[in-house]
Amino acid sequence: MKKLQNNLYVTRQGAYAHKERETIVIEVEREKALQVPAHSIVGIYCFGNVMVSPFLMGFCGESGINLAFFTEYGRFLGRLQGKQTGNVLLRRTQYRISENAPLNIAKALIAAKINSSRNVLLRHLRNHGEDDFVAEAVIKLANSLRVLEKARSLEHIRGIEGDSAANYFEVFNNLILEGYRSEFNFSGRNRRPPTDFVNALMSFLYSVVGNDISAALQGVGLDPQVGFLHVDRSGRDSLALDILEEFRAWLIDRLVLTLINRKQIRASDFEKEISGAVKMKDDARRTVLMALQARKQEEVIHPYIGEKVQIGLLPHIQALLLSRHLRGDLEYYPAFVAR
Repeated sequence: MKKLQNNLYVTRQGAYAHKERETIVIEVEREKALQVPAHSIVGIYCFGNVMVSPFLMGFCGESGINLAFFTEYGRFLGRLQGKQTGNVLLRRTQYRISENAPLNIAKALIAAKINSSRNVLLRHLRNHGEDDFVAEAVIKLANSLRVLEKARSLEHIRGIEGDSAANYFEVFNNLILEGYRSEFNFSGRNRRPPTDFVNALMSFLYSVVGNDISAALQGVGLDPQVGFLHVDRSGRDSLALDILEEFRAWLIDRLVLTLINRKQIRASDFEKEISGAVKMKDDARRTVLMALQARKQEEVIHPYIGEKVQIGLLPHIQALLLSRHLRGDLEYYPAFVAR
């Protein structure tokens, strides 16, 4: 099992990252702010105005370190990629199934998403008592799962996903503790750019975790741009978005709720621009990334392999399971649903 290594998140504006012997160094205003062993880093994520030396870029490409760039809002801009890995026959199979027989994989992905969304709502009911609106949403999501079993087209599957997401997000505001709803009122998903605090948190974390998934897919030789559920679009990692569906509710939405309900993030941690866009301040972004990294160090029992694994390894495990399914070693793709 691949050891979970650290990701390096550079959020300080004007920072400069470079390589010094066998270490990676971050400088701010020409002062050394951080120095870490290069062999301990699996990914470097740069947010906003962060500069990277050409030598470090070359080292990352040669060593398979994922180097990615985001806006301050957390929108993914680009990623440095070294040599493509994996067997070309695997990618040929991926393309063929994506074109001709994507239904079973797409159905597994959305079943996992709906199950995880339903489990988030059930968790709220267990911890905070009865809520008629949340309980009704749970029933609607259970109905969506039954309808999904009979779906025979991608359009139908996407329609079921859209309906279930609408039912889930319709009651998401109820999951925020009552005393904090005035600060973090949520009326539905919006993006590009997000216009409220909750959506700013969600979009930021979806982008970061999505990039983790892209790197994991590349690591097993799959093409992250060719998916089975999301439509192919130039410059978009459709397969990474597919796998992200398994982790949205269970990993990211729950983390957002924890950050808000435990007062780790407050309304004062955000800035609103004239355009209506909302972005996190630097200190808040660091708080969120540290919380994500801590969560990734936690362990869970993987429902398919039956082993205890760190959460940060899940994208790599799912990428490996998908590649095994495409090669014919597994009859079906076991999408991740936490027990």
